[in-house]
Amino acid sequence: MKAVHLVAACTLSLSGLAWAAGDHDHHHQALHGGVVSEVKHVDYELVARPESLQLHLRDHGKPVDVAGASARLTLLLGSEKQEVVLQPVGKHFEAQGSYKLAGAKAVALVALPGKAPATVRFVLK
Repeated sequence: MKAVHLVAACTLSLSGLAWAAGDHDHHHQALHGGVVSEVKHVDYELVARPESLQLHLRDHGKPVDVAGASARLTLLLGSEKQEVVLQPVGKHFEAQGSYKLAGAKAVALVALPGKAPATVRFVLK
């Protein structure tokens, strides 16, 4: 009987390790070709191009209404810092301009109506 308990305990512990090693990030995929970061169960996807920036928000896979919301993005590249105000455009935030992105880090401050502001960090490739 003790051998059965030992086998059961080993099986349970190994299955736990297998689960922990698995990919649990399947619902945080980039839908628009950007970089995704999650804060407080909301997925923030930053699509950064040298001429435009877009920020898409999803709550449990559903787009978040950005009407009445505000967003500001800070791009950090070495000692350079660029502040960008993103405007609500349809179902996302957007800004047009000229941006240095390769190897940059970005920090977004997003304020949705009725919710505390969220700070979101991204590392651009």
